[in-house]
Amino acid sequence: FEAFVSQDFKGQKFIAHCKESERFILKDVIRKGENALVLIGPEGDFSEDEIKKAVEKGFVPVSLGKSRLRTETAALVACHILNLTNQLV
Repeated sequence: FEAFVSQDFKGQKFIAHCKESERFILKDVIRKGENALVLIGPEGDFSEDEIKKAVEKGFVPVSLGKSRLRTETAALVACHILNLTNQLV
């Protein structure tokens, strides 16, 4: 995990999680037209330590909405949010 979040990525970086800590709504912080990487956690969510390490590496903590989603559903929702945001004028 640490090796992955430490890689150089040109674009926006987000970590989606369900913890009760400060998070932004993904649709509100996406910059249209830029590359984006959204980390989606395993069943049971990321650990506090994983979230902390990702944030230290420049990932913005985000929520995908009020519902708790399964991993595969969360990935589809994140892609859909990015796609819709980039299609809107």
